[in-house]
Amino acid sequence: MKKSTFPAPPLPRSGHLRTWWRAPASPTALAWFVARAAEAHSGPVVVVARDTQGAHQLESDLHTLLGNDGELPVFPFPDWETLAYDRFSPHPDIISQRLAALHALPGLKRGVVVVPVQTLMQRLPPLRYVVGGSFDLKVGQVLDFDQEKRRLEAASYRNVPQVLDPGDFAIRGGLLDVFPMGANAPLRIELLDDSIDSIRAFDPESQRSLEKIDAVKMLPGREIPLDDLSVQRALDALRERFDVDMRRSSLYQDLKAGIAPAGVEYYLPLFFEQTATLFDYLDPGALPLITEGVTEATESFWAQTSNRYEQRRHDLERPLLPPEELYLPPDALRERLNRTARIEVCGPDHPRREEAQALGDQPVPVLPLAAKDVEPAAAVKSFLSSYTGRVLVAADSPGRREALMEVMQAAGLMPEVLGSVTDFISDRHPREGGDPATFASDDENAKARTKSLGSRLRGNDGSIDIVGSRFAIAVAPLEDGFALDDPQIAILTERQLFPERATQPHRRRRTGREPEAIIRDLGELSEGAPIVHEDHGVGRYRGLVVLEAGGTPGEYLEIEYAKGDRLYVPVAQLHLISRYSGASVETAPLHSLGGEAWTKAKRKAAEKVRDVAAELLEIQARRQARAGLALHLDRAMYEPFAAGFPFEETPDQHHAIEAVIRDLASSQ
Repeated sequence: MKKSTFPAPPLPRSGHLRTWWRAPASPTALAWFVARAAEAHSGPVVVVARDTQGAHQLESDLHTLLGNDGELPVFPFPDWETLAYDRFSPHPDIISQRLAALHALPGLKRGVVVVPVQTLMQRLPPLRYVVGGSFDLKVGQVLDFDQEKRRLEAASYRNVPQVLDPGDFAIRGGLLDVFPMGANAPLRIELLDDSIDSIRAFDPESQRSLEKIDAVKMLPGREIPLDDLSVQRALDALRERFDVDMRRSSLYQDLKAGIAPAGVEYYLPLFFEQTATLFDYLDPGALPLITEGVTEATESFWAQTSNRYEQRRHDLERPLLPPEELYLPPDALRERLNRTARIEVCGPDHPRREEAQALGDQPVPVLPLAAKDVEPAAAVKSFLSSYTGRVLVAADSPGRREALMEVMQAAGLMPEVLGSVTDFISDRHPREGGDPATFASDDENAKARTKSLGSRLRGNDGSIDIVGSRFAIAVAPLEDGFALDDPQIAILTERQLFPERATQPHRRRRTGREPEAIIRDLGELSEGAPIVHEDHGVGRYRGLVVLEAGGTPGEYLEIEYAKGDRLYVPVAQLHLISRYSGASVETAPLHSLGGEAWTKAKRKAAEKVRDVAAELLEIQARRQARAGLALHLDRAMYEPFAAGFPFEETPDQHHAIEAVIRDLASSQ
């Protein structure tokens, strides 16, 4: 077991079931102590967050603080991110991440698991379904496409024309495209005769092949099984438990037709003889760590779920399971946690606050790099002069690191550039002499030594150049700053350096078409609304129908075109449909299926695009031939100005701003 070089926070002692921690000064400080606890504990540490946002923040900070430590992996077990009893299913990416975690957790001996408390309360599929329902595909393995199609469908994978999301598969000639649950990219499996010749990852947008692999683990496609036996068990349970007319129940009829209804996850107990919880997947030596506010969040979630159940339970077409069948009640959760040793983080209102142990952290002060009527970075310089430990400035990205460097260098600060936060915290023994951190000492000899040291560290221009990583900067996207007593380090983030700046949460970026034109959910469409198919043009949406194709039932969008022609588009191809953005919805044209009007319109538009492109290329060529005026941006003035913007920039706005700055600095 890897031994930590840092002091371990208090852990439950032998014969004691609980240890209380006093809540650290910031969420990132908590992540630091969680990482140290994971290094010291012989089993996994299970961090229970009060909500999804807190879990995401802890996961991100842990990844940054632990770096690429293979001995201490961080496993998030995300929430479905739907409200209880919602009539739509979680995003396939979330299901993929959850199934990957469930498959890995039984073999996890050390590391950190991060889970929101409402997700810890969820009842899950049994271990035998997730682990026993997985299978391998290897190069050289004999494969029959018909049998594989049936096996994938029994494993709850979706047979679609084009693979886009986790859980999709498509058979095209001698190729099997599949997006395994838990994988980062879809795979293309090619046969030679009747055996697998190659397995390659590919980009679902460009269809370009990526790296080649030898084998893949195929996890179940959903958290519920959709094989004939399991579906029949669910249908029998619906008939036995609910006194409703199943002919009017869309839930029942969809399952009977072999279709997974939206929101079917909230009927998970009907598909199994017995459900499990996350505790059943964890190593017996797992140590729960309950963060601040979890008890209140548990009661709040249970009350909200019970209220939603009471509001919706009388729907005869969609009968509901009571909350206790889907979640552990708060009392049951407490009883389960009481069986093992655990750590509880005590906030100011916790009844055990006074006897809770302090962890040895301090809040870092606000240190604005620029303030009115004050010398630039005066607060930072004062902090560096009085703080006796090492200081790291944590930047969110390489671009932000360079911007901060410019501002600090203009103010006479010269931090050392490090590769990561782990490079900083592992440097526990910098060169003797330290930094100019004792200017206020009462000892005359200390003052003399400090003065001498200051002259060595100060350049001819008066800049401060602190040696041995005593003052450094690195790319480390941390939520907040903190200071530690042992090791004596302080980490500053932009929250401290630009306190006026709106926080920038890390967003998942999605590429694609014009955002306003994208149809993200069928609920956005009303019957009769004009929509545009990428290949066939403008038609009228006439609703959602169930059709059978190749022996497999599926849901299709019905689109009416001129002369009453109908086009049926699989729901899986919703990305081919866009909103009509013409001048008037009422007078939107209807194109003819197979006609030339839409083809001509696209050709004409393409010609105009080429004309405009040629004109732009000519203009750009003229610009490149002439040198213009380059305007250098003074970051020391710009960053404080930008920090005063009272709103949070969107990613597109941020990129546009940076592009304008680059253009201004260019002479072309």
